[in-house]
Amino acid sequence: MTAVDTQTIHRVMHEIKRRRLEVLRVVDLTPRMRRITVGGPELAGFVSLGADDHVKLLFPQNAAEQAAMENLVLGAGKDNGPMPAMRDYTPRRYDLDALELDIDFVLHGDGPASTWAEQARPGQFLHIGGPRGSMIVPDIFDSYLLIGDETALPAIARRLEDLAPNRRALVVIEVENGAEQQRLESPAQVDVIWVLREGGKDHLLTTVQQLTVPGGSLYAWVATESKVSRQIRRVLLDEHGLDEKFLKAVGYWRLDDSDEE
Repeated sequence: MTAVDTQTIHRVMHEIKRRRLEVLRVVDLTPRMRRITVGGPELAGFVSLGADDHVKLLFPQNAAEQAAMENLVLGAGKDNGPMPAMRDYTPRRYDLDALELDIDFVLHGDGPASTWAEQARPGQFLHIGGPRGSMIVPDIFDSYLLIGDETALPAIARRLEDLAPNRRALVVIEVENGAEQQRLESPAQVDVIWVLREGGKDHLLTTVQQLTVPGGSLYAWVATESKVSRQIRRVLLDEHGLDEKFLKAVGYWRLDDSDEE
């Protein structure tokens, strides 16, 4: 295995700024995945250096929460009334020349983010904050193992697009059914395994147990439901013998709080 310096993976912090952005476009990528493009002058200076960065989206439900959010955006302080629901989402794409930001939403019919995304129309506004920081994982590995469900698709897609042509990536993604599969672009050699929940025949954890892990220096990344991410992490460490220093496993949502991501 090629030696890799752990110091090359590092975190960069950003100035936290909250922005009021206008909905520019709404496009359905699949029956359950909707891309909402927001933008405007306040996007100037936006920074997202890591494929799995997240911004915080704010969803006020009443006048009091709207007022508290606007005061917070203006820097009036934290103790200024009931704050709105907030959810973390991956910046899928941003273009500072066009002042556009794409955010992909899973339409699961529950929670403030999904509810807002289902009714979003051009001309509406969305408040975002961050990213607070970026975890920089330079493209210095021979191969990548990327595992997640549909909430992880934006981060996985960003990572694949940034890989060099001489890299290899094995991607395992759990989605509801075949209609939720997306085309993933990458200069690298990519193998994708789609795990379909519909019918209950496929299981993400079982699929990971049966994997043949790519060779060479490897970076592994896992993002799905919190408990499942922990289980997959143990399988990768105990059964596949991955190096813990080059494995990141996070929970993007919890079964008791399904709209966390």
